[in-house]
Amino acid sequence: MIRRNSLEQLRNMGIDPYPAAGYPVDAYALEIKERYEDEGEKRYVTIAGRIMSRRIMGKASFVELQDSTGRIQVYIARDYVCPSENNLDLYNVVFKKLLDIGDFIGIKGYVFRTQMGEISVHAEELTVLSKSLRPLPVVKEKDGVVYDGFSDSEQRYRQRYVDLVVNNEVKDVFIKRTKVYTSMREYFNTKGYLEVETPVLQSIPGGAAARPFITHHNALDIPLYLRIANELYLKRLIVGGFEGIYEFSRNFRNEGMDRTHNPEFTVMEIYVAYKDYNWMMDFTEKMIEKVCFDVNGTDEVEVDGKAIRFKAPFRRVTLIDAIKEHTGIDITGMDESGLRNVCKQLGIEADETMGKGKLIDEIFGEKCEANYIQPTFIIDYPIEMSPLCKRHRHNPELTERFELMVNGTELCNAYSELNDPVDQLARFQEQLKLSEKGDDEAMFIDMDFIRALEYGMPPTSGMGIGMDRLVMLLTGQTSIQEVLFFPQMRPENTVKKDPVEKYKPSGVPEEWVPALQKAGYVTADMLAGANAQQVRRSLFELNKKYNLGLELPSLQDVESWTKERSL
Repeated sequence: MIRRNSLEQLRNMGIDPYPAAGYPVDAYALEIKERYEDEGEKRYVTIAGRIMSRRIMGKASFVELQDSTGRIQVYIARDYVCPSENNLDLYNVVFKKLLDIGDFIGIKGYVFRTQMGEISVHAEELTVLSKSLRPLPVVKEKDGVVYDGFSDSEQRYRQRYVDLVVNNEVKDVFIKRTKVYTSMREYFNTKGYLEVETPVLQSIPGGAAARPFITHHNALDIPLYLRIANELYLKRLIVGGFEGIYEFSRNFRNEGMDRTHNPEFTVMEIYVAYKDYNWMMDFTEKMIEKVCFDVNGTDEVEVDGKAIRFKAPFRRVTLIDAIKEHTGIDITGMDESGLRNVCKQLGIEADETMGKGKLIDEIFGEKCEANYIQPTFIIDYPIEMSPLCKRHRHNPELTERFELMVNGTELCNAYSELNDPVDQLARFQEQLKLSEKGDDEAMFIDMDFIRALEYGMPPTSGMGIGMDRLVMLLTGQTSIQEVLFFPQMRPENTVKKDPVEKYKPSGVPEEWVPALQKAGYVTADMLAGANAQQVRRSLFELNKKYNLGLELPSLQDVESWTKERSL
């Protein structure tokens, strides 16, 4: 309410708090600090940004302004920014009383160094650019240590726009994310590979074993599926004559959520004709090493206290050897019954819908995956686990497939692609049998893809890499939500504010109710049992910040307000 009143006062003074005209910014905080020289002519600049803090000292004040590159101090003196001695309202009223932390302003002036040695901008002109109607969280920092930070994950992910404003390190994560994409594109483009786009709405959700999201197209009156993978469309383009293609694909899977899974995620898939999975392993490890250097200036990162080095070549271990190493059991040649017994022996839950591939995947996931911290290629998967992959040239029970494991999680998946249409149809039919047993993640049969293969696809290797997980690794994050601007969340449960009357039984004076609600105690029940000292401190800060002019209640009074009362 206080900020809205300030908004109206600005308008009454003839100041548009949301001007339509552009503002001619020609300098930024970081660049100003880097280029400043103590000697030489004054440099005049035009900057703009949010007010993040301010110190008002009579006729002169200091403001900390935050733009897209960082923060810079601005010196604002009444006699410089007011255009006329007869009208000092721009400073005395607008700046001192009607502007708040979080508001956007424009400043024209010159760069100088203060007596304390801080590079600053001496304002000669101040323009209101946008009035903030909600206060930013107060984040206090001293000697590099943050106090009272905006750190609650629920709030940070829901209000990412606030998170980005007050937590500088969050913006750095997303800047690095863009650098990851840029570096990868550069790697592919220099080799002559073409970036393409394929459908997100698909009539058959192919290319992966996953549960899809289903929608309906009204005009065609058909069900459609949100893409779970783009693999089969990219292979169609290889059939069509492209030799090397890639896509950054937004995929959707109607499955569980945890620290490494979000229902909407990004995968990069690349397919190169006349190559095999051995070539793709070399290609992949060199690519990741390059990306890590481009983003961090080193091939080593620290994740959750563990140093991970992306220096090629990476270790290579067969899937069967990995299971043998970590369980002591050799599953070579085992049938479904034998694998079920292994699961029982190892205490791994397995239901009747699981075929050989799923059972092996469960054993590896439960007993092996977490052991691979340093980048390791797990290679040569059993054929039941890989319905789109070419049979191994030396062992028809296996496939030419690898997964790259890093920090106990799968990062990449790649094949020597299956280009035999007869074998591919048989593999799809095996998946259909699993679906009939109740496996809701089994692949659909895509007959148009079979038809495409019947026209002939050259020997090809393909690789998919989880971009969100790669960014997690290269930025040292342990949760996928930290590298997604807007991660999927449950609908927000909004709490309706209690009317003033609800607070009266607790003895709260009517004039203090708006301040209590602004402090977060939006219902009388939320106030009951609260820490009285913390409540009083919040009221003190609000009273001072917004010049409420109220007499601060005693601690004894607040203790009576927060006392829990029986019904």
